[in-house]
Amino acid sequence: MTNTTLSHAPAPAPPTLSARRSGGTLWRYLVVRFVLILPTIFILVSMVFFLMRLTGDPITAAQGGRLPADELAKRVHDAGYDRPLIVQYVEYLGQVFTGNFGTAVTDGRPISDILLTFGGATLELAVYALIVALVVGIPLGMVAAYFRDRWPDAALRIAAILWYATPVFFVGLLLKLVFAVWLDVLPVAGRASTRTEIDLSALDHPTGIYLIDAIRLGNLDDIGDVLQHAILPALALGFLTAGIFLRLVRTNTIATLSRDYVDAARSRGVRELRLVRSHAFKPALIPIITVIGLQIALLLGGAILTETTFEWKGLGYELGQYLANRDFVAVQGIVALLAVIVAVTNFIVDVIAAIIDPRVRY
Repeated sequence: MTNTTLSHAPAPAPPTLSARRSGGTLWRYLVVRFVLILPTIFILVSMVFFLMRLTGDPITAAQGGRLPADELAKRVHDAGYDRPLIVQYVEYLGQVFTGNFGTAVTDGRPISDILLTFGGATLELAVYALIVALVVGIPLGMVAAYFRDRWPDAALRIAAILWYATPVFFVGLLLKLVFAVWLDVLPVAGRASTRTEIDLSALDHPTGIYLIDAIRLGNLDDIGDVLQHAILPALALGFLTAGIFLRLVRTNTIATLSRDYVDAARSRGVRELRLVRSHAFKPALIPIITVIGLQIALLLGGAILTETTFEWKGLGYELGQYLANRDFVAVQGIVALLAVIVAVTNFIVDVIAAIIDPRVRY
């Protein structure tokens, strides 16, 4: 009788310590980043509150000199602005964390309604500008890395510095002068023509984002008109961030091209252009993703000047109007809302960056 030896497949190796911890590390990182949203919003909202109160109470700032002293004192008392500042601060924090950002003094509109009415316009402009920044900054950053330390690289680096350093309103005025006045090929201001505005106003449940609303109407003329009005504001604001992306992509691409595996590919005769395109492109995108959250704050800040320059009626445009009227309640509410948006956006970007690049979790 022969003995049959049964062969068994080797048992799978137990997961390594790093593999067991990788999932936990990711979740721990995400939880920590989420928890940090609350203190971030708390600090930003508190700073806005106290900075706005350096000039006194909001009603006196907005209506002082326009009302009799007794009427002004009555309004200040009715609004509760004659109470101790710490009491007003605690009450304001309670309102903010329940979603109530106050009511504008000059027109009596709730700040939340202002966000719903004009927030879509600012979001639309920020998306357009981000697209311009990515389309311009990433390819030119790759070109600068390919021509490292040669005249195209030097020219692009100078351009990046100029784009970032030049005030966005000045770029906007130059674009209007060239394309709207001299060449007369693009609209000078506004989000759409009067005809398109009328068409969009007839739409049920508009989103406030004109391009989406125009697509819903299915009118190609309206879509083209909305896009034409968006070109100059998007370029003015997009170039501001494109300069940052260009320098980031250039630096990261050059660092990637000095890696050992790239040197090995180069020794096998792989052309430099293919190395840049195939080996350095994806690593060059990682820093872009990690800083997009910071650039959202820059875009929202630049949107204030851009919207004012092009009469693009969004949150930035309304904020400028309230500043001119010294309506600090509205200014405080809009800035606090923008701070919340920036904090949440940074968290979303952190999540994406942690998934794409595990190194950011440590």
